[in-house]
This record gives sequence, structure tokens and C-alpha cells, in this order.
Amino acid sequence: MTDFMQMNRKAAAEFILDRRAFLAKTSALGVGLALGACATAPDPRTAAVNPAYQRAEVAYSRREAPGTLVVDPQNHYLYLVQKGGRALRYGVGVGAEGFGWTGVATVHNKQEWPDWYPTEEMLARKPEIRRAMVQLQSGLGMPGGPENPLGARALYLWQGNKDTLYRIHGTNEPGTIGQNVSSGCIRLTNDDIVDLYERTPAGTKVVVLPSPTA
Repeated sequence: MTDFMQMNRKAAAEFILDRRAFLAKTSALGVGLALGACATAPDPRTAAVNPAYQRAEVAYSRREAPGTLVVDPQNHYLYLVQKGGRALRYGVGVGAEGFGWTGVATVHNKQEWPDWYPTEEMLARKPEIRRAMVQLQSGLGMPGGPENPLGARALYLWQGNKDTLYRIHGTNEPGTIGQNVSSGCIRLTNDDIVDLYERTPAGTKVVVLPSPTA
């Protein structure tokens, strides 16, 4: 009887030690998973916009007529000049093309849910996007809609009779506002581009400020 009780005690002790080891391993695994989750980059489609880049009315000292759009790529802002030294300031994301042109232009035309026509250079750089392209009226592209990278609205800038290829448009990745991104021009959240679209008629003057990377 004594030997039997001793065997039971030994088995119980081994069980407790094994259970503790198991719990220690799973606890360490849980910590590892948690740290891995913390290290994962946020999804730009669902990430919130930094409060510093949310739409706001601000004081503005640059001498431009009310109604003028001023794009500041370096600081990731776009200003719609108002009367009385004020402006509506919008946070923007700046693509490679957004740094590639500077000067004065006008809004030649506007589109709701615009189609997107990537350049041959972009298709060569990112051949995987060809799978999303279809033949449209003006060539190979992606129809307008929620999945389109140009977002809900687009403003097309021209100088005289020449298209600058510079665009102010929406985005389906609000988490990129306030950042430099690999492609595109000047992007606003879809809410902000709709607001700007309603306030900006064709013919509006647009000033794109130079930046060190331009």
C-alpha cells in the first residue's frame, strides 16, 4: 500500500512539472505572437489619419487670391486659400510624381470616381498590377470605384493647352496621408477630396511649391 501511494505521489509530481513546463512554453509563445503582432505594419486601408493631417481651418499668410489651391509637398499639406488670411488645410500623401513637377497650373477638368491609367513605366515597375487592368475607352486601365487607387474624385492640372500629368486625387489607403509613397501625385482621403472637389471649380489656379526632392 505504501509503495502504491509513493508511486501515485511520484506520478502526480511529474504531472505537475510537465504541466508547468507546458504552461511556460505556451506563455512564451503567446508573448512571441503578441510581439509579432505589435511589429506588424498597420494596413494603410484601415489605419487612421494622423490628427496633424486632418482637415482644419488655419491662419495663412501666403499672398494668394481666395480660392487658390496651394500644394506643399514637402510638408504634406494642401491649402485652399480663404478670405481674411485664412485657409482650409488638408493633409496629403505625396507620390513620386508629386515631387516631380512644380509651378502654376489650373484645374482643367474634374472627375467623380475616375478611371486609372497607369503609365508604361509603372506597369514595368509593378507588373503584378496588370492583372487588375482591363481595356477601357482610353486604353488599358482600372475602372473607377472603391478599389481604384485614384479614390473618389480627381482634379486634373493643365498649363495652357498642355496636360501637366499632375493630379490631385483621393485614395483607398487613408493611412498613407502625411507620408511619401511610391506612386501617384497628391492624394487626400476620400472624404477630403470630395469636400475639395465641391469647393473647386474648373479653372481654379493651383500653385505647387518646390521641394528639396523635386
